[in-house]
Parts: sequence; structure tokens; C-alpha cells
Amino acid sequence: MNFNKALVLLAVPAAMALSGCSTEMEAAASADWEPIYQEPMPQATSRMASGAIFSGGQMGLFATDRRAAQVGDILTVELKEKFAASKAQGASSSKSDSFSVTLPTALTGSFDSSGLSAGTSRSFDGDGRATQSNSLTGRMSVTVVRVMPSGNLEVMGQKKLTLNNGDEYVRLRGIVRQADISADNTVDSDRLANAEIKYIGAGDVADSAKKGWLRRGFDAVSPF
Repeated sequence: MNFNKALVLLAVPAAMALSGCSTEMEAAASADWEPIYQEPMPQATSRMASGAIFSGGQMGLFATDRRAAQVGDILTVELKEKFAASKAQGASSSKSDSFSVTLPTALTGSFDSSGLSAGTSRSFDGDGRATQSNSLTGRMSVTVVRVMPSGNLEVMGQKKLTLNNGDEYVRLRGIVRQADISADNTVDSDRLANAEIKYIGAGDVADSAKKGWLRRGFDAVSPF
């Protein structure tokens, strides 16, 4: 009976820890998406045609130019992120000592005449390597949330994919130069300044790719 009570007492915090892992990721995925600069969002101005070939409310020489230029405009970002990094480190050391003692002649009757000798040696070799590569490709639309005095655009957006056993979130924000926006209203992600790209997974699929809390505890205290 006491053993069953002990199991219940252990199961309750374990269940709470497991639920906390999943809810933590879901909370991070559903957190408010804030602009880089915390300022009131300016109101979008109406685009009125001036009658001239060049329209001040739109970028380009013709009024048909639909590239993002004002707050609320939508821009498509081509995700072309690919990074690779590697690091290697090695160390080695060795040391050896030896000494010998020759006994006096008067003592050779009791000890070996060759004397006494001793020696010690130790060595250490260590090697560590780490490699990491990341790749993210695709397309997603973002919204202009601020037009800076320089004319640069602060953009941000989110895409949520609901799968069978979990949700996937892709979030992006950064600063775009209007000159980098192509005629089809797209820009490559490597042209964004202060870019922040997040790929977050939540649900059963994401949880299955992680170690359990008990396993992480054993790894933390394991001397091997």
C-alpha cells in the first residue's frame, strides 16, 4: 500500500513536468509578435493618383507598381537560409619521471647491488569536433508595420501549419530596403537587416524528438 502511494507521489510531479514541456513550447509559439521598434504604428495613408507618371505614394515610375511601400502593405519573402559551421579542438600532454638510488657498499649484503629505481609517466590526449548545418527554404508573406525616415520598411509575419499531431510555426521579421524589393513584390531573406527567423514546433511530433525529463536528469548527473 505504501509502495503504491509512493508511485502516485512520483507520478504526479512527473506528469506535471511532461505537460510543462509541451505547454512551454506552445506558449512560446503563441506569444505576441512585437515589432522591433516599440512605437505607435502610423496610420496608412491613402494612395491617390497625382496624374503624373511618377506617383509619390508608390515606388517606381508607373502607378501600376505594386511593390510594398506603406504600412499595411504585404510583401513576399523568399526564404533562402543556409548556414554551416564547424569547430575542432585538440590537446595533448605527457610527462615522465625516473630516478635511481645506489645503496652504500656496506648495505649490499642485504640489498641488491644494482640499487633501487623508480619511474612514473602519464599522458593525455583529447580531441573535440563539432559541426552544424541549417537550411530553410520556402516563401511566406509579411506585412509592413513601420516606414522609417530613411524609407526602409520594417516587416513581420507568421505562418502556422497545423499537421496531424502538432503545429508548426514560421515567424519572420526584419528591415527591408525598398530598393531590394523586386518588381514582383518579393525579396530574398538574405537581404533583410536585423532578420529574426524562427521555426517552432509544438505537439506530439515535436515532443517525440526530445529527451524525457528523467533521461535529461540522468544525463546531467552522469559522470560518463
